[in-house]
Amino acid sequence: MPDTPILIAGAGPTGLVLALSLTRRGIRMRIIDKKAAPGEASRAIVVHARTLEFYNQLGIADTIIGNGIKAEALHLRGNDKEVASLSLKNMGEGLSAYPYALMLAQDDHEKLLVAELKKAGVEIEWNTELRSFTQNDNEVKAVVSHNGKDETVTTSYLAGCDGAHSRVREWLSIGFPGDTYNDLFYVADVQLDKEPGTDLFINMNAQGFHLVFPVRSSGRYRLIGLIPKEIAAKEKVEFEDLRPGIEPVINNKVLAVNWFSTYRVHHRVANKFRQGKCFLLGDAGHVHSPVGGQGMNTGIGDAINLAWKLAQVIERRATDTLLDTYETERIAFARTLVATTDMMFSGIVGKGLKGKLFRSVLMPHLLPIVTSLSLTRRMVFKMVSQIRINYHGSAISEGKAGAVKAGDRLPWVQSLDSFKPLQSLEWQMHVYGEAKAAFVNNARDMGIPVHLFAADEAVKKAGIKPNSAFLIRPDGYIAFATCDQDVKPLKQFIEKNMLRFKT
Repeated sequence: MPDTPILIAGAGPTGLVLALSLTRRGIRMRIIDKKAAPGEASRAIVVHARTLEFYNQLGIADTIIGNGIKAEALHLRGNDKEVASLSLKNMGEGLSAYPYALMLAQDDHEKLLVAELKKAGVEIEWNTELRSFTQNDNEVKAVVSHNGKDETVTTSYLAGCDGAHSRVREWLSIGFPGDTYNDLFYVADVQLDKEPGTDLFINMNAQGFHLVFPVRSSGRYRLIGLIPKEIAAKEKVEFEDLRPGIEPVINNKVLAVNWFSTYRVHHRVANKFRQGKCFLLGDAGHVHSPVGGQGMNTGIGDAINLAWKLAQVIERRATDTLLDTYETERIAFARTLVATTDMMFSGIVGKGLKGKLFRSVLMPHLLPIVTSLSLTRRMVFKMVSQIRINYHGSAISEGKAGAVKAGDRLPWVQSLDSFKPLQSLEWQMHVYGEAKAAFVNNARDMGIPVHLFAADEAVKKAGIKPNSAFLIRPDGYIAFATCDQDVKPLKQFIEKNMLRFKT
């Protein structure tokens, strides 16, 4: 018998959320990391609405929000003056309970997740490295090393959350095609002379860009930008090398530097996200440009997607084939994300005429027009916040009701508090409007909790056709949709996917 059902390699945000999501479902696991403690410096700073919705299911949304900063506005500056501004306050009003972007530095974020795991009785095994592993149809045997002492761990599943240089991916010989941008970038945590408050600033000119984000309540700010080629050629780049080029562009003075680092940006997607009983999540499976702050949120989405499926299989409520849907659902999104962020990033950092036109003409003139329209503002929020992610092509998505398709995220209807039942982390049926007794009774007989909602105007506005019914997955996505509440197709869907529910 395995020592533990799941071994998680890597205690960054992806691994921590996977561990927390499994713990909330009563699934045992071990989580290891070769670092000595949570990171002290990081580049990821944005927590999007879809991630906060997942955190609400896990019961930690208020804690995360209470430690972050809600971005109020975005300012675009070009050639040392402001050329456009965009209010971010409640940009996604009516679309999510979290209609904003939350600024929270990754290191602070990780510490909060570690604290939540500790409350649940889970201790991260720091200074512990995955050295090697083998697998067969029944288990994985992994060799882990703690302070120079090796231990063999037998586990049912291995989750590789161990970053872009993943030992799990490399040991499985899974390809990681893509490329690396030539440019060198910097990131710094600083104290500024004139505090910009909670606003975000994008400073662009013909030479490049410098971003200014609020990340800590202590008054420090995150600077991210492109390093000029002549400075990037140095053996070691220091912040003082960049100061003369940064301060005039951001119209501010840097009083103190808490930490500073340089890095290169990659765009890659692994050829597989699953091989046997091993999985790749987060940066182990996909890396891309920082445009839109998508990376960390995408890794967390991977963790949420895999956690409930592992729990179902371990509890013998689904067969191992359910785990195949992790790869099909998440790899499709990762490939789309890399392609879109690559296109945007190439425009932002481009050295030629196209790049200069993008920074000095397209962005300052097009952004104000696009963002002044409520329809396009909603479209931008849906895309950036990740609430638009869907699994239409998944093997566990079937049916349509009105504008809502199986595979969609369940639409949020504020007046009905329709997301509250999702906190059970269980399969459930939602019926909006008049419910047929036979349909409801059959669902309940199969062990599916049924939640009844009135079909008010807010429901119709959300695209839900009155009298529609949705079988909701534990992660809040729709698995089965029907507008006629016919029992037979529902039973066929459940039997085809060999699903079992708690009774």
